[in-house]
Amino acid sequence: MVNGISGCTKICGVFGCPVGHTLSPIMHNAAFTATGLDYVYVPFEVTPFTLPAAVEGIRALGMAGVNLTVPHKEAVLPLLDGISDEAARIGAVNTIINREGYLYGENTDGKGYLKALREAGFVPAGRTVLFLGAGGSARAVAVQLALAGAGKLVFANRTETRAAQLAQFVTERTGTITDLAPWPERPGDQVLAQVLAEADLVVQTTSLGMSPNVYETVPLPFANFRPGQVASDLVYNPPETLFLKKARLGGAVTVSGLGMLLHQGALAFELWTGVPAPLEAMREALQRKLFNR
Repeated sequence: MVNGISGCTKICGVFGCPVGHTLSPIMHNAAFTATGLDYVYVPFEVTPFTLPAAVEGIRALGMAGVNLTVPHKEAVLPLLDGISDEAARIGAVNTIINREGYLYGENTDGKGYLKALREAGFVPAGRTVLFLGAGGSARAVAVQLALAGAGKLVFANRTETRAAQLAQFVTERTGTITDLAPWPERPGDQVLAQVLAEADLVVQTTSLGMSPNVYETVPLPFANFRPGQVASDLVYNPPETLFLKKARLGGAVTVSGLGMLLHQGALAFELWTGVPAPLEAMREALQRKLFNR
């Protein structure tokens, strides 16, 4: 065996465009090392034009499976042989499993997010959730929270029509009550202040605050955060965004996007290998990279 690769090594990876920023190889290769599995995880720059050939390559090369990131999570649906119920409800796939040539699609984003919330002691059943942003990540998390019994989901987005479309989508797919809130234009927005005060969980799903733009955040009335609330950011770099820092100062419990990244990856690992994921080895690898430990 040379450099950890043998003639029997199974290949996993991630398809995306761009893909150079991904931390998934660090996390998954640490997991394979910790479990002693003869697997390797590789990033693949796949354009929308080459996605059909790349997906067929999973089958042709006998790969164990891949993750999918922007912009492929929805475009891949017609290229697969089957998908899970959760993936169908969300309308997106982030993990492909190769079952002896049968390509099966799953979405571990929402499930991974729920695991991260439960680590923080938050149970969604009957709770009110405020979403900031209405993109693909918001949709995956919203559907999963709805399936977990969330009582009401409220969406605020710069483009209100997108928020309305997402609210309608979630209600149609899950039957959960949804509502809209205005996007905050300034920190003193009184309408959003009331919505914020009533929310049990606030989920920041935009790219605001992502490295290198670490001083950006949604202009919320942060003084309205309170003890007992949970503030969650899907951004994982930096691990504590300005949004989380300000929410924490208001008394809220904070949940970094690192938890979702970790748990969605652990679920994918288990789908590919049938082996329990070594969570702590994966967590340590991510923290070592992000905190330069």
